[in-house]
Order: sequence, then C-alpha cells, then structure tokens
Amino acid sequence: MKYQMLGTSELRVSSLAYGMWRFAGTDVKTAYHKVEKALEVGINFFDQADVYGCDGGGAFGDSEALLGDVFGQYPDLRKKMVLATKGGIVLGVPYDSSSTYIRSAVEASLKRMNTDYIDLYQIHRPDFLGHPQELAAVLTALREEGKIREVGVSNYTTSQFDALQAHLDFPIVSHQPQFSCWHYAPLRDGILDQCLQHTVTPLAWSPMGGGTLGASYEQATERGGDKLISLLKVLDRIASEQGVARSAVALAWILHHPSKPIPILGTQRLDRIVESVEAFQVQLNRTAWYEILVAAQGEALP
Repeated sequence: MKYQMLGTSELRVSSLAYGMWRFAGTDVKTAYHKVEKALEVGINFFDQADVYGCDGGGAFGDSEALLGDVFGQYPDLRKKMVLATKGGIVLGVPYDSSSTYIRSAVEASLKRMNTDYIDLYQIHRPDFLGHPQELAAVLTALREEGKIREVGVSNYTTSQFDALQAHLDFPIVSHQPQFSCWHYAPLRDGILDQCLQHTVTPLAWSPMGGGTLGASYEQATERGGDKLISLLKVLDRIASEQGVARSAVALAWILHHPSKPIPILGTQRLDRIVESVEAFQVQLNRTAWYEILVAAQGEALP
C-alpha cells in the first residue's frame, strides 16, 4: 500500500479507499470482516454516505448504521481509520445544502456511525438552490466544534468548487468525481486540473466503471460495443504481460495521474480487496497510459 496526504490537510490516507456504497444489507460479523480485510491490506481510508443503503433495497442511513454497529462491537477499529462520509441528498427533494439541513445531517451521521467526529465531510451533490456562503458558514462552524475535521465536495463542477471555496477560510481538501479509464471526463472538464492547481486530492468513484471494466467480452459487446472490447483487450494484454489482474491495470491508470487520485473500491468481495493492491505493482509508461485512453475513446489523439 502507498500513502499520501489528503489535499493540504494533515490526514495521511491510503492511496486506495474502501467505498461503502454496497456495505449495508449484511450482518455485523460479515461487515467487520470486510473492514478488517481492508485494514489488513493497508487501506485506512473509508468512504461512506448517509444515503448509502437505499440502492440495495434498504433504507436511508443503513450503511452508516451498520458501520456504527461494527464500531460498537469492535471499538478499536475507529482509531485505525480515516473516515469520510457525505450528505446533502434528501430522498424526494432531492438536494439540500441549507445550513439547517447540513447540520442535522452531520449530527445524524455521527449518531448512526457511533463516532464523535468525521475526518472528511463531503457535500454529496450540489444544491442549485443553496447559497455557498450559507453552506460555508455551517461547515466552518461544524469544523470549529470538532464534529468534522476537513471538507470535500462530490460531483461538483469546477465553478461550484470555486464558489464554495471563495467563502471558506480553510481549503477544501478533496474533489470526488466519477473517474476511470472508461469514464475519463475529469481529464478534460477541468476537475483534475483544478486539483493540481490547488493541491486538492481527487477521489475517483466508480474506478471500474460501475463494473463495466470487469465485464467478459460477451458482456462488453452489449454494454459498450467495439470501443469497450478494444479497451478490455489493451487492459488484458498489459495485465498478462505484468502478471496482474485486469482490475489492477485499470486502477493503476487512475493512480498514474499527477493529481494523485485515490480510487474508491466498490467491491464487497474479500479476494478483490486483496487483489486491488496489485495496482501498485503495475508499471505504466506514457505510451501504455495513452494507449489505454485512445482505446477507451475510440479515436486517436490529435
């Protein structure tokens, strides 16, 4: 495992994060083993959200609550983690970044997760009806109260990031876009450039393209056609040459960017948590990195 500082903060995090989107829906012992396995391979960075659990047929807060139950039975785990969560999505609204709601969301997350503080609190989706000055004020207050340590944003545009940062007296330390070698928009929409400009850490959600990059060739034909097949063949060739899994090459492609993105793993399988660390063994020169991009976009670079 490799480690890095989260933005300009004093938080030292693993260069892979464990995402808890699909963490809910199991018993405490099974959940504990997932956390334990991630820690065992060196992952100390865990990414939650208050809305996680809904997509799996559960309820709002289920993932955080399950983690809180794990902490209740295994209290020593919390001090081994850098714990992130997100808020601002309200089912049926759908977004609320008002000061009243964000304060209530943070306090509810703390209670569900059975912890006194959140290391990284992220606004999950931009609220078009929220004023960044109001949001900045409540984030500042929560930070001063010790309920959150650092602030990040998720799914923000570069201008939305700038608008919030303009009202904060401390730096935003993370920017969470969807990013993979199948979904590579952050290379050109300014997000990774902004991260380089301000020393902000990108957190790449869905680094395996929502499972697309793990597809068989038969599945890939239906999901992405010839472009996806071409990409998978390049990944597989490099993986075969270096004796690693395809997923390791896909993760290494993200890790190779100079903004030092941290892929957020979504797997719930213990063997794939272990396998993910192979990403640090992969050697990608410029030619190979660009070959993957060209295959993904289906056309040569100018």
